[in-house]
Amino acid sequence: MKTIINFLFLVGISAVYAQNSLSGKITDTNNQPLLGVEIYSDQLHKGTITNEDGTYNLQNIPNGKVTFNFSFLGFKTISKEFHFNSENISFDVQLEESIFKIDEVIISTPFNKLQSENVMKVERLSARALQKTGATTLSEGITNIAGVSQVSTGASIGKPVIRGLSGNRVLVYTQGIRLENQQFGGEHGLGINDAGVAGVEVIKGPASLLYGSDALGGVLYIQPEKFVPENTTKLNVSQRYFSNTLGTNTSLGFKSSLKKWQFLARGTYAQHADYKTPDYRVTNTRFNEKDLKLGVGFHEKNFSSELRYNFNNSKLGLTEGIGEQTKETHLETPYQDIDNHIISLHNHVFFKNSKLDIDLGYTINNRQEFEEHEEHEEGETEEEHEEHEEGEAALDMKLKTFSYNTKYHLPKFGKFEVLVGAQGLHQTNTNFGEELLIPNATVNDFGVFTTANFEWDDNTSLQAGIRYDNRGITTERHEVAHEDEIHIFEAIDKSYNSFTASFGAKTLLFNSITSRFNVASGFRAPNLAELTSNGVHHGTNRFEVGNNNLVNEKNLQFDLSLDYNSEHFELFANGFYNTLNDYIYLSPTGDVEDGAPVYTYLQENAKLYGGEFGFHLHPHPLDWLHLESSFEMVIGKQDNGNYLPLIPANTLKNTLRTEFSNEKWLPNGYASVSLHSYFKQDNISEFETATPAYNLVNLGVGGDIMISKYTFTTSLTVNNLFDKKYINHLSRLKPDTIFNPGRNIVLGINFTI
Repeated sequence: MKTIINFLFLVGISAVYAQNSLSGKITDTNNQPLLGVEIYSDQLHKGTITNEDGTYNLQNIPNGKVTFNFSFLGFKTISKEFHFNSENISFDVQLEESIFKIDEVIISTPFNKLQSENVMKVERLSARALQKTGATTLSEGITNIAGVSQVSTGASIGKPVIRGLSGNRVLVYTQGIRLENQQFGGEHGLGINDAGVAGVEVIKGPASLLYGSDALGGVLYIQPEKFVPENTTKLNVSQRYFSNTLGTNTSLGFKSSLKKWQFLARGTYAQHADYKTPDYRVTNTRFNEKDLKLGVGFHEKNFSSELRYNFNNSKLGLTEGIGEQTKETHLETPYQDIDNHIISLHNHVFFKNSKLDIDLGYTINNRQEFEEHEEHEEGETEEEHEEHEEGEAALDMKLKTFSYNTKYHLPKFGKFEVLVGAQGLHQTNTNFGEELLIPNATVNDFGVFTTANFEWDDNTSLQAGIRYDNRGITTERHEVAHEDEIHIFEAIDKSYNSFTASFGAKTLLFNSITSRFNVASGFRAPNLAELTSNGVHHGTNRFEVGNNNLVNEKNLQFDLSLDYNSEHFELFANGFYNTLNDYIYLSPTGDVEDGAPVYTYLQENAKLYGGEFGFHLHPHPLDWLHLESSFEMVIGKQDNGNYLPLIPANTLKNTLRTEFSNEKWLPNGYASVSLHSYFKQDNISEFETATPAYNLVNLGVGGDIMISKYTFTTSLTVNNLFDKKYINHLSRLKPDTIFNPGRNIVLGINFTI
């Protein structure tokens, strides 16, 4: 890896400097100049903004084809490709007003087009929209996207669910690389702080063609914050307070950009006490988090590079029921102490008519679990006993992963765009503690793929691709004592192969309805937990037993999306049908081991179907008023007639939102009230319990406060306004009849110097 990195930097540094520039003027349709329009290239990690007369000037652009996006709140985004060859290009443009939202550029799909041009429908939630939700964690925040839920353990631990599929079936990308943090375990969260995140994109459906194994159910693509415009330096401070957990989240960021270099650094600290239901606090659901993000960008002739590093330490309490009522933040046993180190290097090499992307990643995840020792060792004092508990982790696993992703964008041939790529990873899992849940193991992935996009005309596009993958898993043999028995981890040496393909089409029906049809196959190789587990998972209160006879999960999903947009009305309907062969699931055996019920992994064919439907009304002349409504549903069944576990309840969300702006004291102001209705969920698996219906009311208000030359972005959110007692169907605390959090008032302030 070090040799490759050095070579790539030498390629850029040794090149002759490119004297390319892009300049022009941006106005509205009345020829009035627009101040603050963002001109940005995701390929170069470089951009600028327009000044008071609407003009802009970008220097030091490499030769080759480079795409720039012109975006401004309240106006339609323009994405334009320029071909630079040691020249100065002038580009003036008029931006049209957009009533509903900015047309976002989608990064998670292969050709990085605007959503309106994209063959796949991808949902996106911006950082500002995430803040308005008042969510405690990033995983909770993304549940505001239709079709996305979370399996939660208290307020701190959440794992995303996309259209009824969760766990290892949803691949998470952060900093442009795979997140490998032992996500095959069900009892810990993402390990990513929402500070320093520009937005989240969600692909709902098989994305194995682009990402390989583990993208069978979809992809959660987390975008890091951008660098600031050239010759700019900014200091950012944000603070949030959460009433329910008496929690705080403090973040400090610094960003600076020169002509060829960009820098950023952000540190965040969060601390929360036990969360409170309407009746009690849930003991030992407290948690704290430390997060550091660093980034360096560089560009030269025909070359750009971006190096990022993220360190995250999360200490998560694991509740064992309702006990002592306290507001303490010091963690009690049992708890987890998890370190994540994520290093990513993204390189773009520009040729005359083509481009090569090389993304390298290295992650280190160290998961420790501290348990309560009930008995004192001989001669041990109380103080020594407490130190013994704090100092030794019963479970101590370290997962190291090197990943690579190369994509070559071939020269565009007429209306055809084609790319070919190769992806892979090398991963090792090593145990250091007394307790073993998963043995020492090595995983190797390799995949090759090609995909093409054809623009039939301005309104019709086709996209198709094919891919081959191989995953090899080897483990060591271990013997572990459980009570009076010796449990044996037999060594395995497995290889899993799969071909996947996809086809999609986008066209305009009746000159007003954008239709998208996609069919895609996906696969997922069994993970280490499913193959080799042999112990108690305290976060889920189960003794899990692996099954080394498991085979690949395979699926085929059909998607149909219809979108109607007019000046004051938006309507969408998304439907899907997903067939899964050899679906892997946990099933109780009826035995008890180490005081916990025993579950083992089985396979059965299954299917999921449902969709998301909704509208957005923006009546004229009430330009400040918005009414949004969405309904989402999923049904999941095995071929034997049993329902699948962890399927979210049908949900209806209605939001009344107003937008207002007073340039003197409250620009970009908003106020909203929403009613989220969760239906009864009685389509349950054989070891689940039904969940009754409930309604939650949320309030939000905020805007920018201008003091001198500084802008303070403020928000006040009240979630569960009426302190409703409820249990979400996807709560892991449901078997113990522990309620979800009650009323939570969230205050936030963010300002930039």
